[in-house]
This record gives sequence, structure tokens and C-alpha cells, in this order.
Amino acid sequence: MLDITLLRKDLAHVVSRLDKRKSPQPFLDVERFSALESERRTIQTRTEELQARRNSLSRQIGQLKAKGEDTATAMVEVSGIGDELKASAERLDGIQSELWALLMAVPNLPQEGVPVGPDEAANLEVRRWGTPRAFDFAPKDHVDLGAPLGLDLDLGARLSGSRFSFLRGPIARLHRALAQFMLDVQTQQHGYTECYTPYIVNREILEGTGQLPKFKDDMFWVSRGGDESQPEQYLISTSEISLTNSVRQSVLAASDLPIKLTAHSPCFRSEAGSAGRDTRGMIRQHQFDKVEMVQITHPDHSDAALEEMVGHAEAVLQQLGLPYRVMLLGTGDMGFGAARTYDLEVWVPAQNTYREISSCSNCEAFQARRMQARFKNAQGKNEFVHTLNGSGVAVGRALVAVLENGQNADGSITVPQALRPYMGGTAVLRP
Repeated sequence: MLDITLLRKDLAHVVSRLDKRKSPQPFLDVERFSALESERRTIQTRTEELQARRNSLSRQIGQLKAKGEDTATAMVEVSGIGDELKASAERLDGIQSELWALLMAVPNLPQEGVPVGPDEAANLEVRRWGTPRAFDFAPKDHVDLGAPLGLDLDLGARLSGSRFSFLRGPIARLHRALAQFMLDVQTQQHGYTECYTPYIVNREILEGTGQLPKFKDDMFWVSRGGDESQPEQYLISTSEISLTNSVRQSVLAASDLPIKLTAHSPCFRSEAGSAGRDTRGMIRQHQFDKVEMVQITHPDHSDAALEEMVGHAEAVLQQLGLPYRVMLLGTGDMGFGAARTYDLEVWVPAQNTYREISSCSNCEAFQARRMQARFKNAQGKNEFVHTLNGSGVAVGRALVAVLENGQNADGSITVPQALRPYMGGTAVLRP
């Protein structure tokens, strides 16, 4: 969440930066925020006056008692002050709760230099790697290529409904090989610590990374046999959630930073806002796998860490020989918690276009403030860490790209050299 001090000092500046995400900004109820802040200041001023008066009366009562004089009048006033202070404290708690709720719905502020625009049209291409292959035959899409290799979308739909898939045999092994390869790249080449995390988390964990409360409809909720006494829980939409929250309510030593974590996990998304989009195949699924990267850094180093993380995702695609481009997202296309985001888009021949396969973001202190994740700075004071996350990369979309870019005229698939050790040396998958 945003630093409330920043809003108190220069609300107009914050609103102007939110306007860059969407104008006029719909995120913060400025009138309500201002009213609550005005009431808060009035109550705090009155509280200070009452506390000073109570202290003065307490001294008077002591003096009266020392002289053996009547203290009843002073005691009545002290009692009245106590009642008012209690009521003020309760109202302040209510105001703080309302302010918290307002801020929980406000996205991060975009960094300077992020392209300004309401949607993806503002995204800026930074660079490209590789040249899309020119086929001497009509290329098939991953659905037609995958079916003879064990991709069964009909069975996935019968088991779980639309946007689920069932993999068996060669394509299941290729899927597993991709995940193992990606983990090895991030752990062995880039120094991330491999983790295995829960796939179900409590509500406050999702609040920490910003999925709740705003994006509740995008999550799958979990019920423990209808037991309402159990905590509110959800399936993770990315292991960023559990990895980032591993430093929740912590005070780290500066020497602990940076912390670099990676995990392979399934991800569960309701895709509430994607009706009618990518209904064919594996591009947009309710359940998919991803290898995630997370870094917890010193604030001075997070911008450099973001560039590094993008390179770590690029390394996966380069070693697989998959053409891609890097896009700097505009203000209207960035995620809720991001201050700056790069997307990697891989070439998908059947669609004759690039599709997102990784998103890498610097969230600065936005998530850390929600999680109360801090470190001890050089002055010995607690300061919020910066958090970053990125896909390294989405396994299902990598599978799509490997199938389509590696296809041959007979329907076989040439396995990228980097994957062959994970495939028992297999160089070609044949129907």
C-alpha cells in the first residue's frame, strides 16, 4: 500500500500520479480521505488538550490531598475527561480502519519514465531476440500438434470444465522437463534458492501481496467441508504470493539482502475478466504451472535487481531458442502492485504474433508496507524492503512455444538442445 504520510503531505501529487494509470483516477475517494483526515486531526488535537488538562488536574489533586482539601470537583472532571478520551480512542480506531480500507484499494504509483497511457497501446518495445522461423509448410497450432503427443483438452473439460487440460505420455514429460530446466537455470545459473510452498494461503497473505481485496473474483476460494470457523483461504494464483510473504512481519539484517527465491508451482486463476479470450488450447487456463522468481532487496538496489531479473527470464527463452521481445509496460497496463514492469513476449507461429510468457515487476515498498517486511538500515532504524517478482517462466506457454516453433512438416517436434538431458536424450518427439 502507499505510504499514508505521502498522501498527508501532498495529496494532489499522489492523485496526479494515479491519474497516469487511469484518468480521472477511480482508485482513491479523495473527498472521503480528506474528510477522515480532517476528523482525525481534530480528534488528535482535542486528545492532546484533554491529556494535558488531565495531567494538570492530577497534579492539582495531589496538591489538594497534601493540604487535606476537598478533591471531589477535580475528580469528577478527571472522570469526564477519561470518558471522552475513551470515546475519542474508539473513534480514532474506526477512522484508522476506514483509512486502511481506502488505501488497500489504491494501486502503486508508477515510476518516472514509465510510458503513460490507458491501455497496452502505450507499451514500449525495448528489444527483441531471435528471428521468427520462416516455415516452408503451413504451421499447425499447439492443439493440433499436441493431441498426438498426449494433449487431451476434452478430458480436461470433462474432469473440471473449460480451460483445463490433461497431459499424458510425451507431452506430459516435456511439460515436466521444462519446469525442471527452468528451476535449474534460476538456481544453478542465477543463484536463487529453490522453495516448495503451500498452494493454499490465508486471506491476509493475499492482502500482503495485493491480490485482496481488489481481485477477489479472480481467485479460487477454498472451503474446508463448510466449516466456517476455519480461516478464509484461497488457492494461489502465483507462488509470488507465498514466496514474497516468507518475509512477512520480519525485520531482516541488511546483510541478509538480497534474498532470491524461486519455486515451481501450479497457479489457479478464475480468469473472471477474460470471457471469450483464448478459448482454444493452453494459452489461458484456470490451472497452469509457472516457475516464479522473487527478490527481496535494499531500496537502493531494486531498480538494478529488476533489470537483472528480466535477464534471468530471458536466459530461459534464449537457451530454448525461442524468439521473444521485451516490452516496458505503460501505466494503464501494469499490475496493481507494480511501480515498473517488463513483459517478455514469446513468438507463437500459429498466431503470427508475440504472446506474454513472463512479467517482471518492481513493487518497491508497496507490498512490504502491507506485509510489514522491514530491514535494519545503516542508521539502525527499521525500513521497508523492496520486493520484486517475475515469471521464469510460465511453463504452459513455454510448452506452446516449443511445440509451435519446433514443429516439423511430419508433425514431429524437435526438442531444444537444452531440454534433451531432461528428456532422456530424446531429440525429436514423434506422434
